[in-house]
Amino acid sequence: MTPLKVHCRTGCTQVAPWVAAMVLTVGTAAGSARGEVNVASVGAGLSSTVQTARAFEHGEGVTKDMRIAAELYCQAAREGEPEAQFALGWMYANGRGLPRNDATAAALFAMAAEAGHRQAASMLAFVGDKGALPECMRLPVVAEAELDALLDIAAGPDPFAELPPAKRKIADAVEKLAARFSIDPRLALAVVAVESNFQPGARSVKDARGLMQLIPETAARFNVKDSYNITDNVRGGLAYLRWLLSYYQGRVSLALAAYNAGEKAVDRHRGIPPYAETRDYVRRILLLYGSDRHPYDARIVTPSPLIANQAPGPS
Repeated sequence: MTPLKVHCRTGCTQVAPWVAAMVLTVGTAAGSARGEVNVASVGAGLSSTVQTARAFEHGEGVTKDMRIAAELYCQAAREGEPEAQFALGWMYANGRGLPRNDATAAALFAMAAEAGHRQAASMLAFVGDKGALPECMRLPVVAEAELDALLDIAAGPDPFAELPPAKRKIADAVEKLAARFSIDPRLALAVVAVESNFQPGARSVKDARGLMQLIPETAARFNVKDSYNITDNVRGGLAYLRWLLSYYQGRVSLALAAYNAGEKAVDRHRGIPPYAETRDYVRRILLLYGSDRHPYDARIVTPSPLIANQAPGPS
């Protein structure tokens, strides 16, 4: 079912269908139309999702409903909003509309604290050790099933077995660099093949450049000086891919989706974003690579909130 929208005066946000249905049936304050949440006075500077969640949490302009508040806070928390992470943690820590769970509260407070939320940092002293994130922040099961079905497709001939001389020379360089970054050469070759078809001078309409199609922001992030230089470009692309594999704890599909669309988009959509280009990109590389798992170095970066406390240790 397509998500519906909560109507609000400062912007609208998509929410689960049951939330929208609840919103459309509640009464509002005098002077407001049915189904409208007056979020303007709830919290300046916050997203409309968090403001609407606060309205339902405190009964400001709508009938108080903790279940809707928790759902909206969780949606915003998945999208990386520290205030939503703190608010949802507070609900768990105090049993406020949710079963009390100090360990889950600690996980949410820690996430918000890492983003600079001061109150969340101070709350960590009162809730003990971190536990698992709430179920609403976890990866949807359907994504796993879709990937399993995809990887069951019979593999065809090895597309890298008989490359022409010019491409073979580039492939050899990619394989050597992949070893330096602890990236399976097969995955590195698959990314280069799909990104640029082994063309060092490739440039997209979005200004992605070189063999691994680095946009200027990514090139700067990984200290790439010349995106058209084979070694410099591949080194930067592999550094980013290694970072993403650590961030998503070895989930190749998520790392690839983030390489194409950005990690913020993957986190916001709780998995591979619903973009035709990104889904096709992930599908093509997975078929070339043949697995949705890759070893990763857990020391590189704190895991994505999507899979924190869920994935097994480094393989």
